[in-house]
Amino acid sequence: MNEFSVICRILGSLYNRQPQDPLLMPLFTLLREGKLQQQWPLEQDELLTRLQQNSDPQALAADYNALFVGSDCKVPPYGSFWENGPQEGDVRAFLQSRGMPLGETPTDHIGALLLAASWLEDRSEADESDAQIRLFDEFIMPWCGQFLGKVEAHAGTAFYRTLSALTREAIQAMRDELEEEGEN
Repeated sequence: MNEFSVICRILGSLYNRQPQDPLLMPLFTLLREGKLQQQWPLEQDELLTRLQQNSDPQALAADYNALFVGSDCKVPPYGSFWENGPQEGDVRAFLQSRGMPLGETPTDHIGALLLAASWLEDRSEADESDAQIRLFDEFIMPWCGQFLGKVEAHAGTAFYRTLSALTREAIQAMRDELEEEGEN
């Protein structure tokens, strides 16, 4: 698994799962112990330090739920909610055309989209960078800036405000990397 995939998998999991989810415990342990910084490929040490200082999963649960869960959440994590966001059916059709196995959960969730980017990267071949570029350009970039801005504005904890800033920088860096790869 390369750096691009690791970033997408970590960020996608943090948006896709409740902070107290047992599957996230190893990630939160790395974060609290300061070990995630050692493995993080982007120069985002200040943001990672802020995440580390505010990374108690139990304390984050209420904020996660208020932000992302339910019909009355503050910041819907689904692209189909946002004006420039993708429709779930379009994302699903695209990912199925790339061979990604999908369950019943919506594919236009920000966490699911980042996890899909990781999946595409792990299976990338010469023609797959086009799929990654399309995923970013059509299904993530048009609405993620507005989404992340709302997360920063409505988060009750420093963790989610910081995660939003970290995600914004990481998405741009990964998209830039795809552009550079395309030019070579």
